[in-house]
Amino acid sequence: MEKPNLIYIEKLARGDESIKKELIDVIKTEFPEEQKDYYESVKIGEFKKIEENVHRVKHKISILGLEKSYEIANKFEHNLRELNFNGQEDFEKILVAISEYIETL
Repeated sequence: MEKPNLIYIEKLARGDESIKKELIDVIKTEFPEEQKDYYESVKIGEFKKIEENVHRVKHKISILGLEKSYEIANKFEHNLRELNFNGQEDFEKILVAISEYIETL
C-alpha cells in the first residue's frame, strides 16, 4: 500500500513554511471529523451520506499524494451510487493509513 506524504503540500506551499503548516493543520483537523462522519454513516447504512463522506475524504487522499488510493476511493464512491459496498474494505485501510500518518505530523 502507498504511504501518505507531503510532496503535494510542499509544492503548494512553494517553500513557505506557514502555508505548509496551515495545510497540514487543516488535514489534521478535518480528516478525523470526516472519518468519524464516514463510520457513522456506515453504521446507519445511509448510502448517500456514505458517498458524500467518501467524496470529502478523497480530497485528503489526493493532497497526501496517494494516487492509487484516490482511484480506490473513486471506485468505492461510484459503487455506493449503485448501492454497492464493493471497495469498502480497501477504502477503510486507506483511512487507517492516513490516521496513523497524521499522528506523526
